[in-house]
Amino acid sequence: MPLIYSIIETAAHPNFSSLYRQLGMEEQRFTNMRKVMAALKKQAPDYIVAEFIYGYSNNYAGVNISNLDVLLYSLQKYAPQCRVIVFCDKEEQEHTDKLREIFPLHGVLLRPARAPDMKALLSA
Repeated sequence: MPLIYSIIETAAHPNFSSLYRQLGMEEQRFTNMRKVMAALKKQAPDYIVAEFIYGYSNNYAGVNISNLDVLLYSLQKYAPQCRVIVFCDKEEQEHTDKLREIFPLHGVLLRPARAPDMKALLSA
């Protein structure tokens, strides 16, 4: 059964739990990045779905683009086959392109994300 980590950092994160169940996937939900990192070291997910939050004020130590950089670096070690799908606002889409230059992303879904678009990415 494929494993998907949902990283929920804001209320804007879409709830696709029923879609994941319909597709025969097991979902683990996280609201804390530390817990995601601990889980990643124990069990590699097949997919991660997370919100992309660009570091406008550069709260991410100056070298990172977004809230996801540290996680994506860790995936290279702990889950190199994991596919990452991010949700972003239209005005932040250009910044996901910068992230894609460094890390492979399986997909970027603009908010509001739709279930058929998520299903297409999970079936690809």
